[in-house]
Amino acid sequence: MNRGEFREYLKNNIMILDGATGTQLQKKGMPRGVCPEQWVVEHPEVIMEVQREYVEAGSTAVYTCTFGGNRIKLEEFGLGDQVFEINKKLAQLSRQAVVDKAFVAGDLAPTGQFIHPIGELSFEEMVGVYKEQVRGLLEGGVDFFIVETMMDIQEARAALLAVKESCDLPVCISMTFNEDGRTLTGTDPTTALITLQSLGADAVGCNCSTGPEQMLDIIAAMSSHAAVPLLAKPNAGLPKLVDGETVFTMNAGEFGTYVKSFIELGVGLIGGCCGTSPSYIEQIQTNISGVKPIIQKNNNISVLASSGKTVYMGGNRPLVVIGERINPTGKKVLQQQLKEGKMEEVLDLAMNQLDQGAEVLDVNVGMPGINEKETMIEVIQSLCTRVHAPLCIDSSSHEVIEAALRIYPGRALINSISAEKEKLERLLPIAAKYGAMFILLPLDDTGIPETAEERYKVIERVYSEAQKYGFEKKDIIVDGLVMTVSADQKAAAETLKVVDWCTNHFGCGTVMGLSNVSFGLPERSWVNGAFLAMAMGKGLTSAIANPSVNLIMNMKKACDVLTSRDANAANYITHFAGGTSERSDEKNKKASVNILEQIYDAVVKGSKDSVSELINTALKQNAAPDKLVNEVLIPAITHVGELYDQKKYFLPQLIQSAEAMKKAFERVEPLLKTQQDTAPKNKTKLVLATVRGDIHDIGKNIVGLMLKNYGFEVHDLGKDVSAQDIIDKAREIDAQIIGLSALMTTTMVEMKEVIQLAKKEGLRSKFMIGGAVVNEQFAQEIGADGYSEDAHSAVKLAQKLS
Repeated sequence: MNRGEFREYLKNNIMILDGATGTQLQKKGMPRGVCPEQWVVEHPEVIMEVQREYVEAGSTAVYTCTFGGNRIKLEEFGLGDQVFEINKKLAQLSRQAVVDKAFVAGDLAPTGQFIHPIGELSFEEMVGVYKEQVRGLLEGGVDFFIVETMMDIQEARAALLAVKESCDLPVCISMTFNEDGRTLTGTDPTTALITLQSLGADAVGCNCSTGPEQMLDIIAAMSSHAAVPLLAKPNAGLPKLVDGETVFTMNAGEFGTYVKSFIELGVGLIGGCCGTSPSYIEQIQTNISGVKPIIQKNNNISVLASSGKTVYMGGNRPLVVIGERINPTGKKVLQQQLKEGKMEEVLDLAMNQLDQGAEVLDVNVGMPGINEKETMIEVIQSLCTRVHAPLCIDSSSHEVIEAALRIYPGRALINSISAEKEKLERLLPIAAKYGAMFILLPLDDTGIPETAEERYKVIERVYSEAQKYGFEKKDIIVDGLVMTVSADQKAAAETLKVVDWCTNHFGCGTVMGLSNVSFGLPERSWVNGAFLAMAMGKGLTSAIANPSVNLIMNMKKACDVLTSRDANAANYITHFAGGTSERSDEKNKKASVNILEQIYDAVVKGSKDSVSELINTALKQNAAPDKLVNEVLIPAITHVGELYDQKKYFLPQLIQSAEAMKKAFERVEPLLKTQQDTAPKNKTKLVLATVRGDIHDIGKNIVGLMLKNYGFEVHDLGKDVSAQDIIDKAREIDAQIIGLSALMTTTMVEMKEVIQLAKKEGLRSKFMIGGAVVNEQFAQEIGADGYSEDAHSAVKLAQKLS
């Protein structure tokens, strides 16, 4: 089934997906703790029976039993060299089971690893891991692909690109979200949708996560910006432990009552996840009888996305300022750090611009003496784990732009594409492949057109070419081409004509490099500010500017009010309520800070590359090691936790700061041990483990890292650990706390077995539990001393239990 056929099918039909597979296999004899893929290959009749039952119940598509079929997961069972064969065989079994009664979706799922710089795997390694699996599924005859249960937008992107670069089959992406409405790495539903549909996903949605009632909110957040069908595969409510078994609270009849609500939000693919069975699929089929798919309405809003934030341009919204300062031209400190591979100045420039009102950051690293491509990649990776703002990729090299877009975990803006033949031919395909927006620069191989009318023709020519790659006007921002008025006073008027024409005739957003207009004049900010006001009056939607210039930013806020872009002057009033109407630009510059403040900032910003050097400098200045720990490092990581609680930081920032803390502590800890009078108190000993039968440990690993940084002595036993091994280790080290993790509904019952065994053997350790499938109520039911929903709350709980 090609992508056109897939879209046509979903215009006329609701695709009913299958339900849970793992629990159905266990009901039919699959033991806990085995590799499901291998067991199914050895017992093919079982999966065929399960999938036939789903088709008979109403499923029009079933997933191949390849959730753990990637190399990283299969290596845990010694099967890493059999990826192709296992995936091919499992796809063939699904095809044999359903024949031509249903579609077969090749199932790709998380590897359990993070991508650099959060984890160890490079982006290309992750793409390669999924390509291996895709080849086997293709050979087995799948009709399309499902990338499901994704907790990290970057891993979802890697899987999507792996499919797109391997074949032309449709691919659907299904994310999973926490109770706070974000993925594990901090991506909200709207941002996930924008990123993935721009990258070429044929459907986007949500699975697992929660029951149908709560999932409706997630789907609703996606619905208003969806240009593709949505996908929903909720759990059967919330799990409870009943007589030693995991039981979901929602029956099939109640589950079915939510189906029409999902369809009304634009869901075109619907099924069930944990706790569901063929009876739930029957209810879906019953409730869609006579219901037609909702065709998504396209809107004309330009949207950029980072991994954790969306920025809207146009649609009567406030003018978007694109910060221009990450550019080495004229910046000696930045030039030197880029040559040395250091990112501190980049991060400072980024954060300062965001604090001063920029919403998008232009990134340009072009300068002599560096490898621009490698430096751009490093800068993008550093920024994406620390700041939430979308990025504007600025380079004269198409290779640099493509390298940046490939690893960028969102929807970026390209600065820029002109009508020059080489740029059109090279950059349009790149922009289309990665779903980027682009700034259209109205010049061609003959140079810059002098008049606005000549620029209109260039704009229309570029757009005509862009349409061939699927671009719409909302994907383009036209640069009015600001020329300096000191050379030609009529130049500004021509630019304003272009802005007006784009706004009121052509119908697209506009941008301009504000400072160009005043080049060569004294007191340039006055000219820039006046020109900004005039351009906003013509409909300008964004400007590339230095947000540290108060006159410009204040003028922008005032113009937002006067052009009705700031409803009820809310932003203006909020900004000026404190009486900060006119401040000297000099006061906004970063004041010099002492070495202890620099160390504190390095931990908060996650600058692990610089923190060791800063610690060394502090020690040379006779800073006491115990003071560094107690008055700098601990307060810094505590502040990071506060930012995480406030949803200002997310998992990537939490990990980066934890790594910086680890680096700093490694340098200081040996010195603490030589100071008898300041030697640390005995650490609380803690055993961590993922319970027997469960091979997911990504969350547990993050918890372990955070606990170590807060001074706990952590003994991590890994994953798939038996109750006896956990208890034996706890007794051996006299552990005060045992932390248990489970991600699967089929293994959460193992937690109760560990606690019961501990009581039986007289162990006095306290228990804390965590994992996607458990909650506070479950903790109470099994006799645990507490539940934590994430790494930071795990630290708080461990401190309480110590």
